[in-house]
Amino acid sequence: MAATTNSSWLYRQLFTNWKPFEVTYVTALLLLQVIAYIIAPDTVIGMISGVAGVICLVYGMKGRKISFIFGFIQCVAMTYIAWISHAYGSFAMDIIYVISQPIGWVLWGQQDATRSFQPSTRKKIFFGAFIAWAIGWVVLAQLGGQLPYLDSINFVISLIAQILYICKYTENWSLWIFVNIANFCYWSILTFQTLTGDNTIGSLGANLSQVALQAALLFNAVYATKVWSSGEADNEGGTE
Repeated sequence: MAATTNSSWLYRQLFTNWKPFEVTYVTALLLLQVIAYIIAPDTVIGMISGVAGVICLVYGMKGRKISFIFGFIQCVAMTYIAWISHAYGSFAMDIIYVISQPIGWVLWGQQDATRSFQPSTRKKIFFGAFIAWAIGWVVLAQLGGQLPYLDSINFVISLIAQILYICKYTENWSLWIFVNIANFCYWSILTFQTLTGDNTIGSLGANLSQVALQAALLFNAVYATKVWSSGEADNEGGTE
């Protein structure tokens, strides 16, 4: 009986309540990861990170608890990529991501509906995120990290966004949009530097996979803002 119940939950989480548009764009985002790997097949870890990251955030957009399983896989892979790329802000943040996945799993089991802050509170959170970014920039620059002004966004603002995400606050997606834009620029610059021979840290495949991943996550964050604001992500995305 337990096996049947678990299978039923898994099926509902994975396959129910998908719009044709969502199926199309998820397929396109996954193909983008495969194409990135075909162009520069020098790291399987990079592709695993990209594919798992897309799946994680897509199910997160749907408000489904299963996203944290794929999130754990993506975060472990991304931690390795950030380390070999000397992206110390990303590395520190990815360790926090790994820890946050089981926490999110538990919290999403207790909170069925998404929620939002009052406008005044929202402004304070966004202002605090800006101050935290500036401080992180200074710290990462002192540590000798690559592109600290961008890496700081991934470090401090991602932390705030992740906390809001696991607590199911809609505002998390606004911060993720900002983070994904910064990360897309960050990994694009590293990819260009690798292609031109100006940077020998990391690998072309790992960097390129992250460019594709950040483009996918940016699109997903924009769409998720609409989904969460409309209440479509409540009750495990309508699977309960």
